[in-house]
Amino acid sequence: MSKVAIVYWSGTGNTEAMADLIAQGVRAQGGTAELIHASSFNATRLDDFDAFAFGCPAMGDEELEDMEFLPMYDEVEPLLAGRDVVLFGSYEWNDGEWMELWEQRAEAAGVNVVDSVAAYDYPDDEASAECVRVGGKLAA
Repeated sequence: MSKVAIVYWSGTGNTEAMADLIAQGVRAQGGTAELIHASSFNATRLDDFDAFAFGCPAMGDEELEDMEFLPMYDEVEPLLAGRDVVLFGSYEWNDGEWMELWEQRAEAAGVNVVDSVAAYDYPDDEASAECVRVGGKLAA
């Protein structure tokens, strides 16, 4: 059984809702999901999990949130090489380019990005289904 860390930062609740849906997908496939706020996660916890989902909405000019999420992610990303990771988050302006940039960054660091989900605003039915689906992939 896979143990999955779902680490996220959410300003409006949209990305938090996505985290909850990913956890549902993990559990539906028999895995264990732990929802963790970005401020409560660091590199010392990596070996406690088999797979990871990192969630952060687009901020500013298509950037990751830089007060809590980015410092944590900067710390753990070099240690994620070869590990299964899903990236997720919401956006409300532009076209969601931050997710493409984040995927490229993670892959360049050797992270095995198995999938990603970007939702415009609060996750609609399609984005919700995608969140559940990628959670299931991490549990498999």
